[in-house]
Amino acid sequence: MAADEKWCYIWCSLGSIFICSTTMALVDAQIRQAKPQDKDVWLTDEKGLRLLIKPNGSKYWRLKYRFLGKQKTLALGVYPTITLKEAREAAGDARRKLAGGVDPGQLKKREKQQRLLDSDYTFAVLAWEWHQQQRGTWTADHAARVWGRLKDDVLPALGENPIITIQPQDIIAVVRKIEQRGALDVASRVLQDIRRVCRYAVQTGRLTYNPAMDLTGVLKARPSSHRDSLPKEELPDFLRALTVYHQRGRLLTQLAIQLLVLTFVRSGELRGARWEEFDLDERLWRIPGARMKMKTEHLVPLSLQSVAVIAQLQPITGQYDLVFPSERNRQEPMSDNTMRRAVFKMGYDGNTLGKSKAVPHGFRATASSILNETGFNPDAIERQLAHMERSGVRAAYTHHARYLDERREMMQWWGNYLDQLREGRSNVIPGKFGIRG
Repeated sequence: MAADEKWCYIWCSLGSIFICSTTMALVDAQIRQAKPQDKDVWLTDEKGLRLLIKPNGSKYWRLKYRFLGKQKTLALGVYPTITLKEAREAAGDARRKLAGGVDPGQLKKREKQQRLLDSDYTFAVLAWEWHQQQRGTWTADHAARVWGRLKDDVLPALGENPIITIQPQDIIAVVRKIEQRGALDVASRVLQDIRRVCRYAVQTGRLTYNPAMDLTGVLKARPSSHRDSLPKEELPDFLRALTVYHQRGRLLTQLAIQLLVLTFVRSGELRGARWEEFDLDERLWRIPGARMKMKTEHLVPLSLQSVAVIAQLQPITGQYDLVFPSERNRQEPMSDNTMRRAVFKMGYDGNTLGKSKAVPHGFRATASSILNETGFNPDAIERQLAHMERSGVRAAYTHHARYLDERREMMQWWGNYLDQLREGRSNVIPGKFGIRG
């Protein structure tokens, strides 16, 4: 030992050895030559910086400091990966944080947690978590649609990104791409899905701010018109084309569209129909609230024409739970695209001369327009469309069974009207029971 160095070996109560130089700070040679002991050994440097030597020979940098009156220790790395010079620089940085009122130990812990979040919580992980949590409150059909949108339009672009790194511009790029293909409704729904996933991330502590929060108004305005409804003038030709659709496509698809036109329910309500919901003696279809958009049971009076279609369906799918099962999986409903493709195959795709574009949902607007023009009670029409009243008092007043007699009359008139249009006759007169007074 050099003459100008004085060393003292101090046994602490915990069994560690403190080796202190009373005159000099640590030097690299001293650290390299330090041998492990049977117990922990501490070499002190300056201003609280120390080196812990474990019995196995490992050497760890530690900074001893006080914060808010409490003694604390900050890990600064492992020697020789972290050199003496680097350890002193790190210790100096920690002391500067202390001078600014920041606990360097707590800051390091938060940064570590954030790194874990960045690596483990991608958008795809959080989206799946959110979807699994929500699906119990949704119908199976709706849950499938939501995940389908995320899987097809969002995950390819954002799925592998740590959710903490996603910025508003990233989200805008996703919905702009959807807009470019003309799917404005899908773009709006996708933006809503992303916003809800990010809100879930905030609620569960994976995010501190929702990057989709302030994107209201970023999308192009959607046309206020109904979704591709068929004009009244084209309805006769459409009905005639539908009658022979089974010659080029599946009879089940034809019957699905026929019943959709006759009842003008939402396409999802029809595709999810179960045999147990139909009372053919009463000529009534009871759609349970769980399958309705407004979560309220909906009664659909069945015309004689509707009953005839259902009779055709019984030998085809009567052995299943679903009236319109998927061709691939009889436990799942027919997809919306199945009916949409059938309508397009008949030439109503917007690209055929003399024919407008039509989609399954649009038949609701067509029926509503004709029934209102004919003079049926607008409240009965709205009730048949299962539209929710804005006023709570009025909603209570228009219970699901209200106007049922009027609606029975109206639905039979509608069935007769469609028959006569298909046959080329137009002298259909509404029953006086359904006319506006």
